[in-house]
Amino acid sequence: MNDVAEIYNQAGDDYVSYADGDPSQPFAFDGMHAYADRCVWAVLEKKLTDLRASGASSVRLLDAGCGPGTWLRRLVVRAHALGFSGITARGFDIAQTQIQQARLAARNPSSLPGVNLTFDVADLADRLPESDASVDLTLCLYSALSHLPVTRLPEISKEMARVTSGYCITTVRPIGSIPTAFVDSIEKVRRLKQDHVRDRCEIDLSDGRHMAFGFHLFTAAELQDHFAGCFDIEDLRGLDLFHSRFMPDSRWNPVSPPGDGQLADELALQLLF
Repeated sequence: MNDVAEIYNQAGDDYVSYADGDPSQPFAFDGMHAYADRCVWAVLEKKLTDLRASGASSVRLLDAGCGPGTWLRRLVVRAHALGFSGITARGFDIAQTQIQQARLAARNPSSLPGVNLTFDVADLADRLPESDASVDLTLCLYSALSHLPVTRLPEISKEMARVTSGYCITTVRPIGSIPTAFVDSIEKVRRLKQDHVRDRCEIDLSDGRHMAFGFHLFTAAELQDHFAGCFDIEDLRGLDLFHSRFMPDSRWNPVSPPGDGQLADELALQLLF
């Protein structure tokens, strides 16, 4: 895991723009991962709305492997807009540089009335400090689980289940997904090797950087097996295998505002077949 921390530490604030787009526009969803991001956000926003509609006046949020904290900031801002009077949110990540970025970006949402937003350097493989059934919404998004040793996943999923009383949303890189450079666009890669036997990835970037770290690609059945004993699985779906493959080509994906759902509807229809 030291390799993973070092990679994201070196990436610094460049990772924010690569992963999440313009940090000053957290709800734009117009970057490289826009389609999947909008799908994830639709789920998260509905869970928040449902919690508020149930009569809850406070909410507790946890983002495990939060990176620069973009997703947790989105949730805090939306929860405040929905009228939650008490919002406790904690994000943690193994990369200190990413946590520093998260703390800087969190200054505005942290000043909202009733908000307690914190970011810590911590390892997802360690025991969580949260008490049993204390978290309403737990996140573990994108590559966080894929970077972990597969042998540790049963205990990690059990630990997330221990602290979660409401919902847990996770996303991983699946088998069949397009190659990624994790900290930069694939156009800047000179060499990429994913060893599925050893769960090891090696990348040479065009600027001379070499990265080597543990990485696991999941099947749907495997992911379900790791969580089925801990959670009632509400939904399991592929998000953007088709869309991301053609995203850089404007002939396939012309730029459209988030409110234009025609492309998303067409892609969702394709997934049904």
